[in-house]
Amino acid sequence: MELRTIGESRCFGGVQGTYSHASTTTGTEMRLSVFVPEQGRSRALPAVIYLSGLSCTEENFTVKAGAQRYAAELGLIVIAPDTSPRGPGVADDPAYDLGQGAGFYVDATESPWARHFRMYSYVAEELPALIAGHFPLRAGALGIMGHSMGGHGALVLGLREQATFASVSALAPIATPSQVPWGIKAFSAYLGPDERRWRPYDATALVEDGRRRADLIRIDQGEADKFLGEQLRPEVFAAACARAGQAVAMHRHAGYDHGYFFVATMIGDHLRHHAELLARR
Repeated sequence: MELRTIGESRCFGGVQGTYSHASTTTGTEMRLSVFVPEQGRSRALPAVIYLSGLSCTEENFTVKAGAQRYAAELGLIVIAPDTSPRGPGVADDPAYDLGQGAGFYVDATESPWARHFRMYSYVAEELPALIAGHFPLRAGALGIMGHSMGGHGALVLGLREQATFASVSALAPIATPSQVPWGIKAFSAYLGPDERRWRPYDATALVEDGRRRADLIRIDQGEADKFLGEQLRPEVFAAACARAGQAVAMHRHAGYDHGYFFVATMIGDHLRHHAELLARR
């Protein structure tokens, strides 16, 4: 699979690059950013995929989170894909929380979204194969994390695709999308009105339905997040995990909101979480 270089820059001894490729999953050109630390010149490294939130591209995390410094110290490759398919022939919506920039990491089944909006399969299958084919990824040592909508995606993919993702964490995730306005709107559009078809894309429902990980899931949440009570509800996911015996570490932080200052503050702890688990693989 061909990977085209848009740009590369030296960064903390490694290389921060932005790339694109023709996706067979979405049927569109997809962009992603990849940071490879200096250690990747001589050996294969563990890696983490970061999934961004609503309205973001691959660029938001890359320029705002400050992840490269920590990744360089830990010897972690960090990958940030775009949040949805894009282009003039791709379905869209005027609202920021549906359509381009708002793929919700599902495989859509409803028109007009089904043709291109297959972000679940893209992240679960095509993206890991692409990374393994072009970067020094150590086999079996791939983690997944995300923020907001991306936190939802990371939790779902981490619970369902354990053979692919050896560690999982989330920052301010949409933790029970079937019960909140963002998720209800997106799932109704992408998956249709039958709520039984939503459950495979709802982390809380997955745990309730028997999905478990043997390792610890880490979640960080700012207590001044304006979306906490209406849209995120991580406490519902944590309660489901407690009932099911799924280990989850919920860290709450007074004064922090939903933005990238929060992500930048917590990113080091999350990358260390992944580095520790991936070192065992």
